[in-house]
Amino acid sequence: MKQALQYVRSAVFIAQMYLAMFVYGAVWIPVVLLRPDAAFAAVHSYCRWVRASAALLVGLKSEIRGEVPQDEVIVASKHQSFFDIIMIVSVLPRPKFIMKKQLMWAPILGWYARRIGCIPVDRGKRSKAMRQMVADVKAGVARPGQLVIYPQGTRVAAGARKPYKIGVGVLYAEVGQACVPAATNVGVFWPRHGILRKPGVAVVEFLPRLAGGKPIETFMAELEPVIENASNRLMAEAGFHGQA
Repeated sequence: MKQALQYVRSAVFIAQMYLAMFVYGAVWIPVVLLRPDAAFAAVHSYCRWVRASAALLVGLKSEIRGEVPQDEVIVASKHQSFFDIIMIVSVLPRPKFIMKKQLMWAPILGWYARRIGCIPVDRGKRSKAMRQMVADVKAGVARPGQLVIYPQGTRVAAGARKPYKIGVGVLYAEVGQACVPAATNVGVFWPRHGILRKPGVAVVEFLPRLAGGKPIETFMAELEPVIENASNRLMAEAGFHGQA
């Protein structure tokens, strides 16, 4: 009975989350058209709503740990579900993403993604996408801010293992910026698939930054264990010790 009720609460939460995306997006459009930088205020307000409503409706609280970067850096984050994106965007001053090209055509989401300077890539053509990604960043196509990238390239379930892709290393080497790793345990409470959202405390932790200028091999060798070890620690703290 208790789990059935949690499913109902989860369904209500998900429905209102997407309804709120449409409402927030529509309400902010006139403001963003007049003041383009207001797009950041719009996405911040929506993401904070999702965090607040998750706590209220399904008992999923959220916590940000570590020093939130304010300068122009690469944020290399563990990605377990949509909620870690929400949490990161809610606190970064000027977040921008390297994201699937197809998402740029999504209603509301795609329009705002363009306004905050997200960089579309075609995942079906990896080498071409990587070259275009680096060229766009170096050419200043993306506005200054915190460039968020997921080193594993996709969502990875709690406890699952997936190799880190070289794209983050190439980007790090080419743009010459410091990298702030970020760990999370979000997948323990908000899985990749299904509607059940579990109560608890979801955490995104910004870890000590890795200075720019290191060889790609050195950077990649440092990045993966830093993120994975911290994410495993956060998941264990949440009571998760299994495998996907």
